Amino acid sequence: MKLEKMRVISQKEIADQVFELVLEGDAVAEMTPGQFLMVRPNRSDLLLRRPISIASYEKEKRLCTLIYRAIGEGTKAMSELQAGEFADVIGPLGHGFPLESLAGEEVLLIGGGIGVPPLYQLGKELAEIGAKPIFINGFESKKDIFLETRMGAIGEVYISTVDGSYGTKGFVTDVTKQLAKQPARIYSCGPLAMLKAVKAAFPETQTFLSLEERMACGIGACYACVCSAEDETKQQFKICTDGPVFRADEVRL
Repeated sequence: MKLEKMRVISQKEIADQVFELVLEGDAVAEMTPGQFLMVRPNRSDLLLRRPISIASYEKEKRLCTLIYRAIGEGTKAMSELQAGEFADVIGPLGHGFPLESLAGEEVLLIGGGIGVPPLYQLGKELAEIGAKPIFINGFESKKDIFLETRMGAIGEVYISTVDGSYGTKGFVTDVTKQLAKQPARIYSCGPLAMLKAVKAAFPETQTFLSLEERMACGIGACYACVCSAEDETKQQFKICTDGPVFRADEVRL
C-alpha cells in the first residue's frame, strides 16, 4: 500500500457518464486483480476519498487504468483531471480474486454496470494461466456499455441490457440460463441484487463475489463498510480490508 501522487496520463469518457482514467506511478507494481484505490477528489471542500476499482494495469510501464461513473460531486471532480496533473491516491487496497488451478477450465466473469471494470484485468490474467474466461456483462442500456471489444480479445463476451437495446434483454442471469456447460468457477462484481441472483443461480459452483460499498477510509479504521458473515458465529467482515472479494458461501447478502 502506498500514499502517492500518481501522474494523469489520459482521461476520456467511454460511455454515458463513465470515464477511463490512466495513471502512472509506483503503486502499480503491487497491484493484483480485484483491488482498488482510494482517490482524493481534486477539490478542497471534498475531504473523503472515493474507492475506485482497478480495471487494468501494465506493471512494466507503471500504468494503471481506472474506470468509474461520474455521478457524485467527488467523481465528477475526478472526471476533470487532465493529462499532466496528479491524482492523490492510497493503494492498492483490499484482497483481490484468487487465480490458482484453472488451466484449461471455463470460468464465468459476471459484471454489472460499474462492477464490470475489475473483471477485465482478471480475465487477462486468467487467460495467461490457460483458463478460458467468458465475460457476461449487464448494463441498463446500449449507451452504458464499455469494454466489450477489449474483453472480446480475451474471451467470449455476452451482453445483457435491461431495456433490450443491445444483446439479451433482461439481466445477466438471463444469459447464464442459456449456457449449457457448468463453469469451473465464477467471479462476479456488481450491485447487490445481481450478486444475490448469481449466488442463488450457482449454488454448487465455487463463486467469488466482489462487493461494492461506500467507504470512508479504505483501511478498516472507520467500520463504514461491513457485511455479515454467513456463519452466525463469526463477526462481521470489513469489505475494505477483509474483501472486497469474498467466497459466496462466507458472506450473507
